[in-house]
Amino acid sequence: MEWFGDCSFRLDSPPDSPCNAYRLLLRSLSLIPVSHYLIAAAISLITFLYNFIECHFLQDLFSGFAGDPIHLTYHPSSIIYEAVVSKCRILHGRYLATPWLASPHVQTCFLNFFGRPPRFSYRRQLFNTPDGGTIALDWLTSSDVSGDVLRTNDVSIDESTPIVVVIPGLTSDSSSAYLKHLAYHTAKCGWNIVISNHRGLGGVSITSDCFYNAGWTEDVRTVVKYLHNEHPRTPLFLVGTSIGANVLVKYLGEEGENLPVAGAVAICSPWDLLIGDRFISRRRVQKFYDRALAFGLKGYAKLYVCTFLIEFKHQPHFSRLANWEGIEKSLSIRDFDHHATRVVGKYETVDTYYRRCSSASYVQSVSIPLLCISALDDPVCTKEAIPWDECRANKNIVLATPKHGGHLAFFEGITGSRLWWVRATNEFLDVLHSSEYMHVQKKISKPSTPLVTSIDQGPYVNVTDDGMVAALNNEPSTDNVEELHAIQEDSTHGKVLEDKVNEKDDPVANAKRGGSSSMAQTSSAHDSVLNDVITPFKTYLGPLTRQSRWSTWLLVYIAIATSWPLVGSALQIVFGKKLRKTSRGGSVRR
Repeated sequence: MEWFGDCSFRLDSPPDSPCNAYRLLLRSLSLIPVSHYLIAAAISLITFLYNFIECHFLQDLFSGFAGDPIHLTYHPSSIIYEAVVSKCRILHGRYLATPWLASPHVQTCFLNFFGRPPRFSYRRQLFNTPDGGTIALDWLTSSDVSGDVLRTNDVSIDESTPIVVVIPGLTSDSSSAYLKHLAYHTAKCGWNIVISNHRGLGGVSITSDCFYNAGWTEDVRTVVKYLHNEHPRTPLFLVGTSIGANVLVKYLGEEGENLPVAGAVAICSPWDLLIGDRFISRRRVQKFYDRALAFGLKGYAKLYVCTFLIEFKHQPHFSRLANWEGIEKSLSIRDFDHHATRVVGKYETVDTYYRRCSSASYVQSVSIPLLCISALDDPVCTKEAIPWDECRANKNIVLATPKHGGHLAFFEGITGSRLWWVRATNEFLDVLHSSEYMHVQKKISKPSTPLVTSIDQGPYVNVTDDGMVAALNNEPSTDNVEELHAIQEDSTHGKVLEDKVNEKDDPVANAKRGGSSSMAQTSSAHDSVLNDVITPFKTYLGPLTRQSRWSTWLLVYIAIATSWPLVGSALQIVFGKKLRKTSRGGSVRR
């Protein structure tokens, strides 16, 4: 006898009993072929995987493989959109993913494991930073892909050809598939491109104790300055990918208008690292990317340790920089940042590091033409972190958000041999280069009079036309010090020549001054020093006195009006006592 709940399966149970119905159901299910069960299981598994990997093949099929339009976000009066982006056919077209890669996860994994990059070789230039670090600059020129010139290892740049500087992703270097796609097709367009590899990546040893992170902008600042000094007449453009895009936007926001970059493109930026950290640890599929990136970071840290073991012959030096035991046990990016990035960067907490290094807070300060491309189904950098309002408020930024594309993938075509964002980037830079809206560096204005004392270099008061007073600190930059000294020398030399001419023209005056030459020199030197000290005060005190006269009287009136009740009460008490004493004395005398 077998039991199922309160029913017992008996061979002699009546046909109308409830337990007999279950027995008939099981007997019917046993008559179904096993192959049908396998087919049903396969369909269930395919349905689960289809939703798990966020596949959109059926949507593309039902739409006739027409693709989805690119959503553009920009300021209503943006000149960059009207003059540049409006002429870009790719950004105003549609994006259709490769049919057999119709999933953000499949696209992203295929890019990293296969990618189908074009075959070529870079020309390497090792660049030394001021702190002793080494950066590998991998060049690919237009002549390298055209085959017109005999190839050599030396990097020779045509000054008339624009240069595109690329900032790679977190653990990427110039050998990454997506960077090879970008480099090859950019060079095919007739431009020169250089990949600025992060320290320790690209097969270059680490030569300093400096550790790059998601907000480290010093390297790109140094490389851009170097390239501008080497090729001052060549337009420079920047392209950042993934974490490199975060570094790029942060760098542009820090520099404002004072940078020699004509335009830039940010691809798949994480924007807000704190939101990205929460997102990448939310779902099981995102945790796969989290562990994969953490594994790459641990490999970078091992290279870092090996360098110091060779350099210093022991590990305690590195132990002072980071927690190596914690790094080895790290299973996520956050764990690695807690044991390594936070310690090396001297941040209080990991969240502090994420907040300070996020580029979203620098978007409003970007002052050059910037195109941002982010897929809405990016499995690594979530759309939740995109600063929509900030991009819309900045007239220099245009944000393009395709519906699909994955992370740095955007494969297109039936063979999946092209990346959509590479074509969009090259078209935008080409239209921008041919327009009159390329950014031109605006240098800091120089003072009209020579500054010869330190008094005028310190904090002082600046008065605007409307009478507002603001404190400024116009310390001259080191770049302008030599020019200021030159102005001073020219001014002094001019005064000496003028004095000599006057002495020639007026001999009588020279005779009168002959007896007291020593006293005159002492007096003039003393007066010169006094004038140097007093002149800055006169320069800024005069406008302050003239323009703030009404403001001063207004402040006096407000002070009297607000303090009068208290002062009046005090005067009434004091004089009231005296009056009472006087009146009493008079009555007594009477």
